[in-house]
Amino acid sequence: MLCSSARVAGTGTHRQMTDNEKNQTKAWFSQAVDDCMSSLYAMALRLTNNRADAEDLVAEAVTKAWKSLHLLQQRDRFRPWIYAIQRNLYISQYRKKKAGPDTASYDALSEGCGDGEIASLLIEQPDEFLTWWANPEQAFINDLLGEEIIKALEALPEAFRETVILVNLEGLAYDEAAEVMDVSPGTIRSRMNRGRTLLQKQLWLHAIDAGLVSQDSLMESTR
Repeated sequence: MLCSSARVAGTGTHRQMTDNEKNQTKAWFSQAVDDCMSSLYAMALRLTNNRADAEDLVAEAVTKAWKSLHLLQQRDRFRPWIYAIQRNLYISQYRKKKAGPDTASYDALSEGCGDGEIASLLIEQPDEFLTWWANPEQAFINDLLGEEIIKALEALPEAFRETVILVNLEGLAYDEAAEVMDVSPGTIRSRMNRGRTLLQKQLWLHAIDAGLVSQDSLMESTR
């Protein structure tokens, strides 16, 4: 249950919350959680690769956020704040469990990740790559490659994968992602650049294996 006292702005002291303030706080919290629930679940699923674990992780994050709400300094920072809570819970409780075989299907991993979000991973990719990707005649290939993107994303080192998920898929600004991961915005920028490079390499290799682009194209793109 939320602490019944509230910090008085600028005084460093606390006072008892009125019933009306408690109700307003509950209503605000419920709406804030609703607004980011789909993203919280999608993020949890990508972290755990397991539907049941993802649901438990989200529930625990929301519960902890509610109990710790008095620590939130700015309400407009609620989303990165609760993401950080969920990430820290994952690190402390679920990371060891993930050492076992993945149990989530591609459909589960891509849940909450629409075409636009997948496409956002292609920002700054070489023109030739984007040309064949966007070709309407390649629609069936795009469906297949969507799975390859998820696989490539899952294969990234964890720090890069989390960064790409937060920025490209969840839409956080660099400073918000930095707050979630407790690093500097410069580190997020560096990880994004490296993460996109690794994704590009994996996707180009898939395209070469599928005969969609040539080895020479890969060489040109990396010069």
